[in-house]
Amino acid sequence: MIRVHEGGVLTTVQDAGRFGLYHLGMPPSGALDDYSFRAGNLLVGNDETAAVLEATFNGPRLEFTEDTVVAITGADLPPKLDDEEQPTWTALAVRAGQVLSFDYLRAGARAYVAVAGGFDVPVVFGSRSTYPLCAVGGLDGRAIREGDELPVGAASPRARALAGRSVEERLRPALGRSAELRVIMGLCDYRLSEEARRAFLAAEWSITPAADRIGYRYRGAELSFVEREQPFGAGSDPSNVVDVGYPVGSIQVPGGVEPIVLLNDAVTGGGYATIGTVISSDRDRLAQTKTHDKTHFRAVGLEQALEARAERRARLDEIRAALAG
Repeated sequence: MIRVHEGGVLTTVQDAGRFGLYHLGMPPSGALDDYSFRAGNLLVGNDETAAVLEATFNGPRLEFTEDTVVAITGADLPPKLDDEEQPTWTALAVRAGQVLSFDYLRAGARAYVAVAGGFDVPVVFGSRSTYPLCAVGGLDGRAIREGDELPVGAASPRARALAGRSVEERLRPALGRSAELRVIMGLCDYRLSEEARRAFLAAEWSITPAADRIGYRYRGAELSFVEREQPFGAGSDPSNVVDVGYPVGSIQVPGGVEPIVLLNDAVTGGGYATIGTVISSDRDRLAQTKTHDKTHFRAVGLEQALEARAERRARLDEIRAALAG
């Protein structure tokens, strides 16, 4: 059991997400930075899809009631045990009674707290992930807060032996104030004028304060849509279409201003044209950006997207192999 003394700005239980319910309007939720999430679990000997805490911008303050092993990955949010700073991306042995807290955020946006055994909250619709909009999953469907007690599952026999092991620096993601996100254009980019399509890919976009687990809104250029007669069933906004499904990472531009990249807690469909989709491997990088950071979008094809996914998988394979040795 772990006692929560402070919850932080937004700290939720997340795992790999819930799938197979998109047609019912249920998004996957789950860790936004999937790479850091999986690496954290590997460091503490868990199945890599076990439930962790996702802490946004600052961290919680947690008291451990028994000896265990924890790891902090993702954002550069320096952890402290009993006020002594500890390394990130490292398996840390924790004694019963010790308190985990965090210093100020140095880079990135979201840190992941993995504990040996994983957070043993109830499974709802196949996942322990928190979806706050519908109060589903996690701890009572909400962010953790002071006074909560978080149940922990049984640790793997390997967990203790992993204490002190780290992920190599070269396998940790680079964090900065700018990001290039690769995009597969479509499904409805034909609705943009040629000039607007070029502008979307050429502009430097700034993340607005409207950036959370539902989606990120960007400011930087105004995009024009081609004129058309309003189709039956579509709204009058030039970016409206008859309803389409929204893949995670899809980009819509209501009114031609401030594109929105839809993320893990977004609605699953609606009536705005989706002009592109951020590829899965780059959504990890997106999750580590925050308000006022800069972003460029770069168009790629399916083959390049699959190559990027394979490269990401290979990096995780290296972590698996190193920690298994």
